[in-house]
This record gives sequence, structure tokens and C-alpha cells, in this order.
Amino acid sequence: MAAPLRIATVNTNGVRAAFRKGMGEWLDSRGVDILALQEVRAATSDLETLLGPEWSILHDAATAKGRAGVAIASRDRASIHRVSLGADDFDTAGRWLEADYEVRGRIVTVVSTYVHSGEVDTPKQDEKWKFLDAMTARLPELRAHSPLAVVLGDLNVGHRELDIRNWKGNRKNAGFLPRERAYFDRFFGPAGEPVEGVDGTVAPGLGWVDVGRRWAGEVDGPYTWWSQRGQAFDNDTGWRIDYHVATPDLAATVVDYTVDRAAAYDQRWSDHAPVVVDYSL
Repeated sequence: MAAPLRIATVNTNGVRAAFRKGMGEWLDSRGVDILALQEVRAATSDLETLLGPEWSILHDAATAKGRAGVAIASRDRASIHRVSLGADDFDTAGRWLEADYEVRGRIVTVVSTYVHSGEVDTPKQDEKWKFLDAMTARLPELRAHSPLAVVLGDLNVGHRELDIRNWKGNRKNAGFLPRERAYFDRFFGPAGEPVEGVDGTVAPGLGWVDVGRRWAGEVDGPYTWWSQRGQAFDNDTGWRIDYHVATPDLAATVVDYTVDRAAAYDQRWSDHAPVVVDYSL
């Protein structure tokens, strides 16, 4: 029986700093086949130097140097990749990267995405609404393109109360606004059926699967991001905002899901933990 396809995602919070702190050792030990990165904040040449020649690298840098940036590194070269999302006048550079891989005779589509963090009642939140609208339009197209597709990354929204330790204190903050969460109600609602969002709006479900929630069940977390301030990490006061959002066909093949939480605060190389999933194709 062939080994599962191991796909990982992590917001590196700056890939050069992450490698200085130990990301390379983690990667060497994990047997990852496809790696989605967010907040790369570096040049393609930096990625090539850090990862080495055994990796095939796709990278979409942000328009503003030193900001955002998404990448996909893989053991096998992608057959094609795409970077556009939404209207032509909407700047999504460094935030959305799609790639098709041939895996055992089938096409697996992988997306690395970094959704805006947002800030209530500011232009930053307006950009986040635009991005979530564009995602809503793109997800059905992706599923039609390939029944084996997965959107990976830092989506900067905790979907449910289980996804944030301090959810009561964040109900009016970006990342846990009812309107933001309603997008995810639709992403994961039954395809084509009316779904009432937590904000009271009704729209058709898109039928994608939150792999982390399906695997973990109705439990707190497991969280993937912790503030660098105070004792958030030590107390596990975190947010689950890093996702594997898979088509039903791909989600049905999951045989393992792991959040690689560091053993201690001083062993972290990012404020996010990698999310590693094995897909048995």
C-alpha cells in the first residue's frame, strides 16, 4: 500500500527568522510531501537557499516588500499554478496561490492562502470582506476543477466558539465577528442547501470540509496560534485559525491530523503551529 500524501501548512511569521529558530530541523523530521507557507516575507531566492534543491518552490510575494507572501514547496513539480483571485483591480498578491499536482494518476489541487487579519471599521476590514467574497466565488470553481482540492493556510477567522479559548471577549473583534464566521458557515454547510449563518443571513452552502474540526470532534481547539504576549502559549489561550479546507472526496481520505505544537515557549519558531495532514490516496 502506498504511503499517504503528507500535506502541511504553517504561517512562518517570516521564513528567514523561522529557519534561524529551528524550522529546518522540524521540516527535516516530518516527511512532508507538500508544504504551504504564509507570511513568507522573503524573496524566492531566500526560499530556494533555505529549503534546498530537493524542493520545487512556487512563491507569490506581496506587492509591498516584506509583507505577507505565500508559497508552496513540493517534492514533485506542479503541473500548473495560478495566483489570481477576484476582480482584476483587487490586489491579492502574496495571499492566494494555487497549484495542481499529479498524484498517482489524479490531480490534487493545493492552495496556500493568507487571509487579511482585518480591523473593525477600517479599510483593513473592507479588504478582508473583499477577500472572503472572492473566496466564496472561487471555492465552487475549484471543486469543479478538481474533486481532490484543499485550501490551506492562515484564514484569520475562528469559525466557532470551540476555536477560540477567549471567545466571549472577542465577539466584537476581527477574527471572530459574526459576519466573518458566517462565511465559514457557508463554506462548510451542505452544498446547495440554504445555510443560516451565525449573523442571521441565509445563503447556499458550498459543501467543503473543515478537516481539523471533523478529525478533532467537538472539543476546544486544537489551537494553532497563540499571542506572543503574556502567558498565552503556556496557558493554551489560543485560536484555531490555520485550516485544511478540503473537498469531500479529499477529506474522505484523511488518515491523520496533527497540530505540531512546540513542547515549550522557547522552542517555538513561529507564533503559529504547523498543521500536518495525511491523505491516503
